[in-house]
Amino acid sequence: VMAADSMEIDDALYSRQRYVLGDTAMQKMAQSHVFLSGIGGLGVEIAKNIILAGVKALTVHDTKQCTKWDLGINFFIHEDDIASQRNRAEATLHRIAELNPYVHVEASTVPLDETTDLSFLKHYQCVILTEASLLLQKKINDFCHAQQPPIKFISADVYGICSRLFCDFGDEFEVLDTTGEEPKEIFISNITQSNPGIVTCLENHPHRLETGQFLTFREVNGMSCLNGSTHQITVVSPYSFSIGNTSDMEPYLHGGIAVQVKTPKMFCFERLEKQMTNPLCLVADFSKPEAPLQIHIAMLALNHFQENFGRGPNIGCLQDAEEMLKIAMSVSETLENKPQVNGDVVKWLSRTAQGFLAPLAAAVGGVASQEVLKAVTGKFSPLQQWLYIDMLDIVTPLEKMSSEEFLPRGDRYDALRACIGDSLCQKLHHLNVFLVGCGAIGCEMLKNFALLGVGTGQEKGLVTITDPDLIEKSNLNRQFLFRPHHIQKPKSYTAAEATLNINPYLKIDSYINKVCPATENTYSDEFYTKQDVIVTALDNVEARRYIDSRCVANLRPLIDSGTMGTKGHTEVIVPHLTESYNSHRDPPEEEIPFCTLKSFPAAIEHTIQWARDKFESSFSHKPSLFNKFWQTYQSAEDVLQRIKSGESLEGCFHVIKTLSRRPRSWTQCVELARVKFEKYFSHKALQLIHSFPLDTRLKDGSLFWQSPKRPPFPVKFEFSDPLHYGFIVSAAKLFATVYCVPFTEKDLSEETILKIISAVKVPEFRPSNKVVQTDETARKPDHIPVSSEDERNAIFQLERSILSNEALENDLQMKPISFEKDDDTNGHIDFITAASNLRAKMYNIEPADRYKTKRIAGKIIPAIATATAAVSGLVALELIKVVAGYSTDAYKNCFLNLAIPIMVFTETAEVRRTEIR
Repeated sequence: VMAADSMEIDDALYSRQRYVLGDTAMQKMAQSHVFLSGIGGLGVEIAKNIILAGVKALTVHDTKQCTKWDLGINFFIHEDDIASQRNRAEATLHRIAELNPYVHVEASTVPLDETTDLSFLKHYQCVILTEASLLLQKKINDFCHAQQPPIKFISADVYGICSRLFCDFGDEFEVLDTTGEEPKEIFISNITQSNPGIVTCLENHPHRLETGQFLTFREVNGMSCLNGSTHQITVVSPYSFSIGNTSDMEPYLHGGIAVQVKTPKMFCFERLEKQMTNPLCLVADFSKPEAPLQIHIAMLALNHFQENFGRGPNIGCLQDAEEMLKIAMSVSETLENKPQVNGDVVKWLSRTAQGFLAPLAAAVGGVASQEVLKAVTGKFSPLQQWLYIDMLDIVTPLEKMSSEEFLPRGDRYDALRACIGDSLCQKLHHLNVFLVGCGAIGCEMLKNFALLGVGTGQEKGLVTITDPDLIEKSNLNRQFLFRPHHIQKPKSYTAAEATLNINPYLKIDSYINKVCPATENTYSDEFYTKQDVIVTALDNVEARRYIDSRCVANLRPLIDSGTMGTKGHTEVIVPHLTESYNSHRDPPEEEIPFCTLKSFPAAIEHTIQWARDKFESSFSHKPSLFNKFWQTYQSAEDVLQRIKSGESLEGCFHVIKTLSRRPRSWTQCVELARVKFEKYFSHKALQLIHSFPLDTRLKDGSLFWQSPKRPPFPVKFEFSDPLHYGFIVSAAKLFATVYCVPFTEKDLSEETILKIISAVKVPEFRPSNKVVQTDETARKPDHIPVSSEDERNAIFQLERSILSNEALENDLQMKPISFEKDDDTNGHIDFITAASNLRAKMYNIEPADRYKTKRIAGKIIPAIATATAAVSGLVALELIKVVAGYSTDAYKNCFLNLAIPIMVFTETAEVRRTEIR
């Protein structure tokens, strides 16, 4: 067995999820064995998510045969599995295993009941039960809880319109990181000498801390004994907090950064037996705080009904519902505080319990899978201990329907029909829906559409999808319709084909169009008015806003959703009923001021953005302008004539300078990189300290160089320093690429590079009296004026290039590079990491590794399949309500964060109405 900390993580596959979980959790996960019983609609969801996440091994256990019913529940069971009467675990095994080659998956079909010897479970770190009787759940939970260390136990069920999730991770479950948020860094403006000492942060930057959290200090001037020490804080205001007695310390002068310290937390769990009478529940809908207990009672009553009669209550059967209500009354008596029974919940659960709402399973499955990952990694706060979700909103308006509506018809939609009735099933079949985006949420949505039979009607009904992107390896970690052999194929066509494997009767049109103002003509108003509902699965806010405006203009319902790491949201927008997406704007992203980037970085984000900008200007923007210029003017001689006759040609000075200094050999590329090193990491510092000596003071007498401004110190080039050497090699390779200079493996050898560098004549520093921008509101200047000296120089340089035959057709071309973060061989992130960390060194800022630099420079949105699946399930549940045409109070928006965990349902905001005459 490899040591946990030395395991190689396949970053190309897992990069988006690594940013959510971190390497320690990923490595613990890759060593864990998980047992999952019951591969119905909920079991297959959990299996999918934890295999994508990357546990070491999963055993899927099931004793049932595939039936027609399963086609509308389990997206990995097909018609031929039913014909050949396969076991559900065996039928789905290879399809689940295909999701991730790193995970070992096996099937088990042996009976698991009250008489089974459970010692075989000792091999697993986590056990999940779905579709198990309550007696079996108790027995297995007792066994798991008693082990040393305890086996983490999870049980999850979806019956009709109700769902239940229960966790027990033992008496003492340690969590190292409860939230997964980056530790906050706070710039300090003052600390009082008092008891308690009050710390104030820099203006306009609220600390967002909570009382009880721990902080450590660094770079405090004056009260320097605080540096390196840890303190528990009490919040005083959004901009200040206290840290205990500071009255005996030296007085505070300036500077200092407070850094949040993550402290481990212990969680204590009770066994299922004990929790049944006094459950600790997560409240998801604060408008109904009593709901979890009511569903708790109803679902226990259902379990007792199953035990008493050896069957579930019949679909739509009123006698069974009455019987279950009686059982619920007696269950309530056994609970502490004898809570009220909600007759509606019991009745609807009884009527629909044989049925199954696939999107509800997707939502609960997403949450349950995240709990599995918590169980095996100790990352994030576990659920304590129950989560109940019900879909009464969907069925309450169906009260008046006859029970015939809900009875089976012998097709793949019987489980759905038992919950929502046949008329609503037909409406889903006849639906025209436009899905924008086939990424992670898009794939999950298509699966939900396929199970609901959306767009399968013979006369009417169509699913239209569009996505301009091609499939990348990093998509496979959560976009579960794609496999390795699909890489570099269009997402939309591939997703359409995979969806037809789940439900061959779906009618689906797939496109590779972008949806944005620039493609106004692709989707006309006529197209929008044909759609019954639009579903967006995008990570681009601008595109979302645009689609919202089209939906508003054409009075079409829109359901929007998104995720970021373990956080997710869903939003329903119905014409005439709810507010639109654009009626509440997100705050704009905070831009880093130009002067901070150029001269006064205070955090690693600033140096990474600087390096990203340098990459863009040197290797993409300048080469593009160069090419554009020489496409406009045919030859160097032509340009020379025009300048001499007094014409001013836009950008010609930069272009001519680039041409005259153009490197023509590998040696010159390395020399150029070495000169840039000196300019960026030595001369820049010397110039700033020349403009603002260290003892410079402002008008009010305070020091110029004080927090957050950090004085720079020149970096002296050392060939033996891997950071310095790394910058030279990556910069030289990129220069060689843009200037079309070939190079070989031998060129990249240390020996060759040392030889070149030793001979470089590095220009001396000459101070200039250029004004340094210190105004934080100033923007980057568009045009830098050109002096008459520059003009004379340009003519001279161009004449020289022409005379030495260095302005021929090949010389007038460069090769612009477009930034690509996910190709580790192209050297883009290598350059940005080296440049950013050298600048950080110059300003004495804590550096960042390549992995963190890649996330920030590439603006990567962390992502994990669990949150994506949960959000998509919730969207599909809202879709059913939209199709049914319900009134405002039926719709719910949701915000969730699976890390904490919280899940909050809120009613949609009603549209503002204004009475006019």
